[in-house]
Amino acid sequence: MTEQLPLIGRPPAEPDPAVQAERRRLGRRAQLLAGASVTYNLVEAVIAISAGTIAGSVALVGFGLDSIVEVASGLIILWQFRHKLPQTRERRALRLIALSFFALAAYVGFESVRALFERSTPDSSSIGIGLAIASLIVMPLLSRAQRRTGRALGSNAVVADGTQTMLCTYLSAVLLAGLVLNATLGWFWADPLAGLIIAAVALREGVQAWRGQGCCPPLAGADGGPASGSDGCDDGCCG
Repeated sequence: MTEQLPLIGRPPAEPDPAVQAERRRLGRRAQLLAGASVTYNLVEAVIAISAGTIAGSVALVGFGLDSIVEVASGLIILWQFRHKLPQTRERRALRLIALSFFALAAYVGFESVRALFERSTPDSSSIGIGLAIASLIVMPLLSRAQRRTGRALGSNAVVADGTQTMLCTYLSAVLLAGLVLNATLGWFWADPLAGLIIAAVALREGVQAWRGQGCCPPLAGADGGPASGSDGCDDGCCG
């Protein structure tokens, strides 16, 4: 009687070189975009806080502090993609970005309420108006590139960073409207009222980032297996 050999399972599928190369390319793009965001927001923060302090503008100072939050978000993305397997840092990166959303929402909400109650009327600032216009041009382009890259990577952390950049765009519009309306019509309440709306949006985005909602990578995972058609999230960024 012939002795039967034990069954041997199929070896794991080899990672697709093309998919892995695409992941590396997108990872480098995510780092470049994060670096561009960090650089721009550092300059923006210095200008906004300096001009806001001179003009006595809570909105300008708050806008500068928001830029610092943006810097923190970009640094988180750089930290994540410095790892050989960035998907293993996805959950932690999402939680850190969520905390920056919460900090932004808390600060903008608090300062908006305080500005409404104090009826504070800052001096006009041409530097602040120019900075807001520049951000309205730069930030939407950067945000679109970040979110497109994040979706291609299946990285909710990169998408969240792009969403935070878009929130900076909304804050730029709020800042511009507040400065212009205050300078021309004396409507001190326009800026803090819109700031409360931005705070609510930031809070919602923070909750979604904390939960890791909407993250399932379209590209192959670290083991090279196809992610398309899978109902779960293999990189641990969800839930």
